[in-house]
Amino acid sequence: AGTGRDRGGEGVGSQSRSRLTPWPPAVRPGATERTFVAIKPDGVQRQLVGEIIRRFERKGFRLLGLKLLQASEELLKEHYVALRDRPFYGRLVKYMSSGPVVAMVWQGLDVVKMARMMIGETNPAESLPGTIRGDFCVDVGRNVIHGSDSVESARQEISLWFRPEELTCWEDAAEHWIYE
Repeated sequence: AGTGRDRGGEGVGSQSRSRLTPWPPAVRPGATERTFVAIKPDGVQRQLVGEIIRRFERKGFRLLGLKLLQASEELLKEHYVALRDRPFYGRLVKYMSSGPVVAMVWQGLDVVKMARMMIGETNPAESLPGTIRGDFCVDVGRNVIHGSDSVESARQEISLWFRPEELTCWEDAAEHWIYE
């Protein structure tokens, strides 16, 4: 991984600030992905932020971006555009704008798939113990956390929530203890 900052299609390489490298930098084909994770207002209010970050760090994923913000209705409508025809859409946007959200970008091997497994099912009643929703949620309308459902949606969500200069690529000294 380089030391530059990037988002979307290209970033700054670690050797030269003017050389562009592909996003995300490839350790080996298909090895590195990025995902977007957001701790929803109920997760922030219930003081679960530290526990959730700890789980992702202990798994071995690298945090590239993190911010606490009050999401605007405009941002949330764009984020949830695929759900606009669903009966709960209005309630979802209102709920997500009701308090602070912690937005994060994580990087690692199969991070999109693994994050979804760590998060659990959308409906907490279907989430296994040991998952974030299985351990902390009861109601589907207050399910604590969002995670991208595909590599493509991760790219879209990251570019929606973060500017390029808000992502920091850095070398993780423990990486050789995590990846073969």
